[in-house]
Amino acid sequence: MATRALETPAKRRATTIVVDAVKVDAAKADSRARRYDPAETRQRVLAAANMLFATKGYGATGTADIAREADVSEGSIFYHFGSKRNLLADIGRMYGESMIEVMWQGDPLEDLEPGIILRRAFEFMFQHREWEKYTDTGCDTGAKMGKPAGIHGNPEAEPFYLSSRDTVCAWTTKQHEAAYAKHGGPANLNIPIASALTYAVVGNAIEAVMSTTDEAARQAIIDETIRFVRAAYGYDDNGRMLSCI
Repeated sequence: MATRALETPAKRRATTIVVDAVKVDAAKADSRARRYDPAETRQRVLAAANMLFATKGYGATGTADIAREADVSEGSIFYHFGSKRNLLADIGRMYGESMIEVMWQGDPLEDLEPGIILRRAFEFMFQHREWEKYTDTGCDTGAKMGKPAGIHGNPEAEPFYLSSRDTVCAWTTKQHEAAYAKHGGPANLNIPIASALTYAVVGNAIEAVMSTTDEAARQAIIDETIRFVRAAYGYDDNGRMLSCI
């Protein structure tokens, strides 16, 4: 004959305490989820992820860490962004937008030329090296391992890299179209493709610059990159559009 364990008053009290604790935790999570409107929740998550990826690295940061820092529920991160990779991609877009602000600086698009834009871009990269921290790598680390340096050598960086690239290339395409509309330019140049190729060239140059402490070598890389990109877009070495191309 089967026996049934007796449920003592003490056991019932213990069960009640556990159930109540679970309800309290659920209420707290629901409270965090409802505390902010959707726009503010997104911004809080982005700010928290931005800080944590930059200080701890992408790989060492979990969505629970981000939720705790943002004071939101972990579920709200997946609701707004879908995954941690998508969140990194959104930060890449923000990074690209920050770079655009520096390259643009409110100047008329049609009056900018590659020399002005690229010197500003290199300066931005010197001052904002978050992308290395986001992806747990430095420019010289990859090179020492026989792999491409920096973000190109780390698969975890792909969402960040692709998103920032697409954001910047969309702007450079718009800028060159405005410049050509005013000053003329190469007749058969496919500007969107040229912008993507330029981004790759400049990315490699930035990694080369960051991997050396020799100031003369750095300047030589920057100068040659500008000369190369100017020529590709139909400018002379002084940044003037060539009239016969």
